[in-house]
Amino acid sequence: MASLQSSSVIGSLAYSSGRCRRGMTRAAINMPKIRTGGGGLSLSLPARDLVQEVLDMGIGLSAATTSHVEKKYQSSTVSNVSDPMVIAKLHEIMEAVADRVEMHKNIGEQRDNWNSLLLTSINAITLTAATMAGIAATNVGGPLMALKLSSTLMYLAATGMLVVMNKIQPSQLVEEQRNAARLFKQLHCQIQTTLSSGNPNTSDVEEAMEKVLALDKAYPLPLIGVMLEKFPKTVEPAVWWPQHRQRQEGRTYGNGWSVELEEEMREIVGVLKRKDTEDYLRLGKIALKVNKILSISGPLLTGMAACGTAFVGSSHAPWAAIVGVVAGAMASVVNTMEHGGQVGMVFEMYRNNAGFFRLMEETIESNLNERDVGRRENGELFEMKVALQLGRSLSGLKNLAASSSKKGEAIEEFASKLF
Repeated sequence: MASLQSSSVIGSLAYSSGRCRRGMTRAAINMPKIRTGGGGLSLSLPARDLVQEVLDMGIGLSAATTSHVEKKYQSSTVSNVSDPMVIAKLHEIMEAVADRVEMHKNIGEQRDNWNSLLLTSINAITLTAATMAGIAATNVGGPLMALKLSSTLMYLAATGMLVVMNKIQPSQLVEEQRNAARLFKQLHCQIQTTLSSGNPNTSDVEEAMEKVLALDKAYPLPLIGVMLEKFPKTVEPAVWWPQHRQRQEGRTYGNGWSVELEEEMREIVGVLKRKDTEDYLRLGKIALKVNKILSISGPLLTGMAACGTAFVGSSHAPWAAIVGVVAGAMASVVNTMEHGGQVGMVFEMYRNNAGFFRLMEETIESNLNERDVGRRENGELFEMKVALQLGRSLSGLKNLAASSSKKGEAIEEFASKLF
């Protein structure tokens, strides 16, 4: 009876320790053998090393399984961790972008002060010179020469200052720095989003560097050598993005594209080209023509006033005095219209608006031209982004596309509701 109980204990121990087929098989093979004889039934117990072998086998299998799971977890964790050098580079770019935001903001405030101070000073000089010319026309003798000379010199100084001011267009410079600060802030937020939501790679670093350099080229800080042309021969949209924009891979979180969405985006691009971009380029050309006329008229009027004042007191005294006073007053009015009205800033605003729509066109076309749909931006998110940029709801965007599909070039509605 004791032999039977021992065999059952050994069998149950072998079954509980080795839960794999191999352990059960070996336990079954090493079970005690039954011997039959005349003396009755007897069992021969196995050696103690069998029990120890079964226990060792179970412990070894458990350790191997645990080690395999840990290695798999560690490998998956390492694959999800970003390259520390990539993260360090993106942080360096973020610091440089933040510094540029502050620089453009400070320089924009400085150039805004230039515009207001120069406008006030030139108008004060011009009006003072006109007043002195009028007084000189009513006087004779010693004071006449002093008044004539002072008025002429003041007109000449105003002419020189106007030439410089009209060349650099401080109000336009302010608008450039204002746009640059806004776009650098936008880039700073994009880099923050890349770092916080995803696994950044070297392509993100290269793309961020290209955007920084493109913005530096589009909105330079120096005035000498690299200043943007204030009176270009042709009006083109502002370009502040890399010409060869690299697409981001693995950021779609789904597809979301359909044939209807592609047709909708194509219609939106058509409306942007025919209406919004074309209209702002037309307005930019008008603003540029007005600015050119005013920039030429101001120094021309102050120069005429200086010549008229020089002849005050001579045989042509009546006409000289009229030219000296009237031309000076008109020069002050023209200067106020140009720089007080900030016509240069208006031209730059139109040019940047046209650039904004041109960027939207290129972004939509780059997604539509990408044959691998998986490499496009998510369709639903992209549609929402376009709608927000145009100041429309999703239903309004669809209605615009449907209207453009029916009317074609005869559509009168603009794509943007913001500006």
